[in-house]
Amino acid sequence: MLLGETAELRFVDKPVGLPVFPPHADSQGDCVLARLLVAFPDQSGAFPPGFEGGIAHRLDTLTGGFVVVAKTPAVLSRLRAEWTTLRKVYELRSSGAVAFRETVVTAPIANHARRADRVVVQRWPQERHRGKWLTAETWLSRLGDGLWQAEIHTGVRHQVRAHAAFAGLPLDGDELYGGGPGMPHLRHVGIHGAGWSFCR
Repeated sequence: MLLGETAELRFVDKPVGLPVFPPHADSQGDCVLARLLVAFPDQSGAFPPGFEGGIAHRLDTLTGGFVVVAKTPAVLSRLRAEWTTLRKVYELRSSGAVAFRETVVTAPIANHARRADRVVVQRWPQERHRGKWLTAETWLSRLGDGLWQAEIHTGVRHQVRAHAAFAGLPLDGDELYGGGPGMPHLRHVGIHGAGWSFCR
């Protein structure tokens, strides 16, 4: 589970399919937090709600890759203060046929009007949705045959998956956003900027 650590941070690997925090239906269910506290009991300190165990950010259940964990509340506070200035880097696989090698998607994202399990990208002003439209930007660039890199500063729910599909690159295996059956390939591989740099 542990990928590495510094004096202030730990980096743990989140498998695809494992939630970061306990599922709503089972407060004792398996998750990154539960495994973290078993492996590192010192992470059970007085961290603020939503960041238990010092976990600095979330990844969707279907997203794998590394999760950054602060060892103290002070380190967590400093990291979170700079979070929106950092570039979060992902790798994804898509069979989508597009003409571009890179693009930027800036369409806002909101919760779907009828389905709690997905979000909607704003295609026109009257797009049906629930709640507020949230600002989101996703940079997509081709790495190789069917392999793409996505970079974000924001961290809206399902942002990479929804914006990639919006651009014509639904993740292979991501049935929710038009990618067909299977298991999506989406991995969090790096964070850079403002004096912080972590990569897998």
